[in-house]
Amino acid sequence: MTWERHYTTRLRGVDEALSCVKSGMRVYIQPGCAEPETLVEALIRRAPEVHDVEIVHMMTMGAAPYVAPEMAGHFRHNAIFIGPNVRDAINDGRADYTPIYLSEFEALFESGEMPLDVALIQVSPPDSHGFCSFGVGIDTTLTAAKCARYVVAQVNSYMPRTYGDSFIHVSDIDAVVETSRPLCELKKPEITDLHVAIARNVAGLIEDGAVVQTGIGGIPDAVLPLLMDRKDLGIHSELVGEGVIPLIDAGVITGARKNYKPRKVIAGFALGTKKLFEFVDNNPIFEFHPTAYTNDPRLIARNDNMVAINSALQVDLTGQVCSDSIGNQFYSGIGGQVDFLRGASHSKNGKPIIAISSTAKGGTISRIVPMLSPGAGVVTSRGLVRYVVTEHGVAYLHGKSIRERARALIEIAHPKFRDELFAYCETTKWLNRNHAVQGSPSR
Repeated sequence: MTWERHYTTRLRGVDEALSCVKSGMRVYIQPGCAEPETLVEALIRRAPEVHDVEIVHMMTMGAAPYVAPEMAGHFRHNAIFIGPNVRDAINDGRADYTPIYLSEFEALFESGEMPLDVALIQVSPPDSHGFCSFGVGIDTTLTAAKCARYVVAQVNSYMPRTYGDSFIHVSDIDAVVETSRPLCELKKPEITDLHVAIARNVAGLIEDGAVVQTGIGGIPDAVLPLLMDRKDLGIHSELVGEGVIPLIDAGVITGARKNYKPRKVIAGFALGTKKLFEFVDNNPIFEFHPTAYTNDPRLIARNDNMVAINSALQVDLTGQVCSDSIGNQFYSGIGGQVDFLRGASHSKNGKPIIAISSTAKGGTISRIVPMLSPGAGVVTSRGLVRYVVTEHGVAYLHGKSIRERARALIEIAHPKFRDELFAYCETTKWLNRNHAVQGSPSR
């Protein structure tokens, strides 16, 4: 049978396609800007017919109507990374959160530990050989599609075609729903003076030829424009955003000095707007892979001069990093932070960086704290942390004693909180006034 025949026989109306979802099933939804919104809308229409359907995904950019209170008993979401659209439901007990390193998530599908009944995906129209591209979201979706018993694909003319391990043949799709609608978008955050101040300290650690990983948010978006004077930077990251476009156009990001996958921007997914989607379309500098590949610490470490830039919610004076919760209220997820910090720590001349503002809530609380808030989770352990960066400087913690760590972190805390941090250290005998903060860290 030709691929055209395969494709034609799988064409369905959207509600017919979603009739495959039955009570008690586990349904995977493609995350990020690639969320198949037409399929999600039809899934919600199916709610009166089903009960106890588990919905699994990482952060999505669209709506998440299945977590609404009236969906209780019909759907229950299990978040692998918590986005704003499901955060309240999780902390209200109407949805679940599964903490896991992003590099290990796909193995749950492959091993059968988290078997998938249905995968809802979004892809480009097929090429002349019958292959559809996952476009802006390979992430965990390629593996999910391989492992699910039934695959429903939203084939969207707006989805770009990207290179790498980013294709699925129409013969591996069980139902096709054709659409033509813009992708979900992630708008650029506002860049503040505080973001820029932190970014300057981070940028000072990035040298010519470095391979960079950044996440999403104001700090990463503020770092990239400060790298315009660098030469031959590379990218190996779980995601790419619009900040790479000017650097690629200016010849700053070339990957020419990369010793692993040279001349290629390696990523798992793209988060941004139409501008980014059009830029990655048929652009051979980009090579997209599943996150089990992009986030494998062993592969990350093969990049010399790997710089991993990640954020956090709190850092205590021993170097423990909380990134996924505010006390016992879950906020985001483990994601790829530990994957990339581990990879960068084993990279030749690598630099694993935690970049945070020194304060939160309008400057009323310190992010550098004597001890983490009750219930806060340690995402990055004190044994793994290396660089912590705020707007007040850089603390290098690797190989440092508790006394040295506390002193270095107090130096980059906001000045108005330093006395109370010192007072705590005096009660614990970590520091005394003879070890007063003077100057900046030696490293």
